[in-house]
Amino acid sequence: MAEKTVATAEVQQPQTTESTRHHERYMAPPVDIYETRDGLVVVADMPGVAKEALEVRVDNHVLTIRGQARHAVPAEVTYREYEFVNLFRQFELNEQVDQQRITADVTCGVLTVHLPKAEAAKPRQIEVRVD
Repeated sequence: MAEKTVATAEVQQPQTTESTRHHERYMAPPVDIYETRDGLVVVADMPGVAKEALEVRVDNHVLTIRGQARHAVPAEVTYREYEFVNLFRQFELNEQVDQQRITADVTCGVLTVHLPKAEAAKPRQIEVRVD
């Protein structure tokens, strides 16, 4: 049950926006995809993304992962050597994934999405009869 990554494009700003304004940039987070007996498990690195700033959704057989990274220190920045980039990735799902039972959790900046197999796609034992 292989999945393929949907091509992502740079987020385009409306033409009414001035070109001098900063536009949002997105980076594809690195992921590992594992296949188990019960389905697929997608593990994505989402550093700096709080649960409230994380969006995981399925629409028209496309799994979308989007996160807005923020610095955890609630103070004014005096000096910063790096800037967080928002994270965005999409995967096309096939009909073997039970989209109604997808679950996700995030722990310490690692998102884990469980994509269970549909009952029709699960392996089953065939009984052999003797006549």
